Amino acid sequence: MKIISFYNNEKVLIRKAIAGHPNAQRAIYEKFAPKMLGVCRQYIKDLHYAEDVMINGFVKVFKSLNAFRHEGSFEGWIRQIMVREAISYLRKKQFVVFDDEVYEYNIPNQITFSSSMDIEYIQRLIDNLPEGYKMVFVLYAIEGYKHSEIAEMLDITESTSKSQLFKARRLLQDKLKEQSILGYGTH
Repeated sequence: MKIISFYNNEKVLIRKAIAGHPNAQRAIYEKFAPKMLGVCRQYIKDLHYAEDVMINGFVKVFKSLNAFRHEGSFEGWIRQIMVREAISYLRKKQFVVFDDEVYEYNIPNQITFSSSMDIEYIQRLIDNLPEGYKMVFVLYAIEGYKHSEIAEMLDITESTSKSQLFKARRLLQDKLKEQSILGYGTH
């Protein structure tokens, strides 16, 4: 049996969702929910809370669909809403503390991952970073935001953003070095 998609054209799908067609809204949700849950999960350790944030994010997506101007990627637009929703959630829960102590910004060696390294292990390392470090690390290293954008989003200074990133990288490198030492049985 061949499955026929309801909407092939993204613009048509968005237009129908704006008009309130439940099938169009469901199609948008089903298409983007798995990726957006991953986005929320990068910021929020507990999967259940990440799901709640994602659902709240989709409520905002559907309420503001008519604001999407088709000038960029629809997925990117949804992703921005999810990132802001995750940050808002963490702020409301007062999980985020930014360390204002400034360090020299000698960029440490880049963290490289071998193909055999377990992705879940890396996610656990990121999850265990202090929330301020983690948020800046994810925004910068994964989402690709600039320090000026991160500073504005989080209401911190650029130097605090850079410092948080430096500290996050240093902690991750220390944990990865520790793992490689333990992995080779020399420790």
